[in-house]
Amino acid sequence: MARIKYLGGLVMLALLSPAFGQDQTQTQKLQKEVDDLQSTVKELQAEVKALRAAQPQTAAPPVATAPVPTSVAPPATLTEVPSGQVNALALTDAEHSPLPPQQSVSENQDSVSRIDNEAPPTNPDLKGFIQIPGTETLIRLSGYAKLDAIYDTGAMGYSDAFVTSAIPVPKPHDDSGNFTMQARQTRFGMEVRRPTIFDEDLRFYLEADLFGGGAGNYGFRLRQAYGQLGNTFAGFGWSAFADLDSLPDTLDFEGPPGAIAPRQAGIHQFFRLGENSSLVIAAEQPTSEVSAYQPAYPDIIVNSVHGTQHIPDLILAARTEGGWGHLQLGGLLRQIGYTDYEQSDRVLGGGAQLSGSFKVGPSDPYGDLLMFGAGWGKGIARYLADTGGLDLDAVVEPDGKLHVLSGLGAHLAYAHYWSSNWRSNLVYGIARIQHSSLVGAEDFHDSNYAAANLIWSPSPSFTTGIELLHGRLLEQDNRYNDDTRIQGSIQYSFIK
Repeated sequence: MARIKYLGGLVMLALLSPAFGQDQTQTQKLQKEVDDLQSTVKELQAEVKALRAAQPQTAAPPVATAPVPTSVAPPATLTEVPSGQVNALALTDAEHSPLPPQQSVSENQDSVSRIDNEAPPTNPDLKGFIQIPGTETLIRLSGYAKLDAIYDTGAMGYSDAFVTSAIPVPKPHDDSGNFTMQARQTRFGMEVRRPTIFDEDLRFYLEADLFGGGAGNYGFRLRQAYGQLGNTFAGFGWSAFADLDSLPDTLDFEGPPGAIAPRQAGIHQFFRLGENSSLVIAAEQPTSEVSAYQPAYPDIIVNSVHGTQHIPDLILAARTEGGWGHLQLGGLLRQIGYTDYEQSDRVLGGGAQLSGSFKVGPSDPYGDLLMFGAGWGKGIARYLADTGGLDLDAVVEPDGKLHVLSGLGAHLAYAHYWSSNWRSNLVYGIARIQHSSLVGAEDFHDSNYAAANLIWSPSPSFTTGIELLHGRLLEQDNRYNDDTRIQGSIQYSFIK
């Protein structure tokens, strides 16, 4: 304030001096006082600027605005979500899949790699992610606890899942029923998404269940572990020859016997062909499952044979999808080999699968779906659900040559939504390996599978239901047996 009073006095002195402009000495004196005045003004401006920077800004006077109706809520933002969850689509370059939304007990569709890391139809908004503070990384924990109560009306070789190739043939003398309860389907998963310097999102997926350690045991088993940068997949996961969107929604863990859905290590490269069409090229872990059963030559002693692998399985699959559903056509080329340490041989095998789904009627919010898949080929037994692990890709002939076996698998399913909380599924499936005199009489030839269920999901985190299953196994010598199973399940999902 003292400086301001001094400043005012100098100004008055300059205006009222009678000798201004006449006395040179007085002029020089006034000039010096003006220079001092300018210097003082600059100091005052600097002090005011410093005071404004140090003190909080005062609120601007209120501006009159039209009243906002109380019935209209302001738009929500990501930071307003109380749980801390975010919509990953809003923070990454991921896109909505055009497939119609659906529900699934197994949640397998959530774990499938997709072009551009698209969201699956079972979680189209990619909900459940949490952003790691201070980073651009999003993480989501997933999985469920599932209890299965199972009753078989007859003897069954495998009680934890309805594997029709495990039905005992012929029917045993003790064909009494069996009841079991198990929680081996319980599953754990982790998914990570984040942007990268390549202008493409990175996705990492890890999944395990409790089917490790053999029948009846509870041991962690790795189901999937892979990464996908943009459209390049590398790791262990579902084969590119599989189409998980065409598989039915069942309480049973195994599903149709002819379903093609192996998990194996590989590298996949996606290419977008149009707005809703794509192509994938893949190279995956080869496994030759061969046998040396020779019932027609009982006097020949056959050494133990081992499958050999020399090149990866090669897969090419084209796909188109939309709000109506999807179609996928895949082709497989593989080399099958063996050695008994005295002789060896290699042959080519391969096959094709056509699969898809079609929406039936309107969606509100879910619509009925018709799902199907049909595959055929030579040396594809390890790719079928029922025959994988039975060494039926090929068989060694008496002269040491490897004879490749043809096989097929097919399924048809219809999912009906009684309401948004209630749904049912009707499923039928078959698997078949050609009849051959080179194969053991007790080996697999044909299996049939049928299932019908009623599932209730009153909330996203709780699902329960009941399912009726029937299966029949036919062996190479035409002996057969069947089994009927009733299964009830309760499932609690961790995050949904």
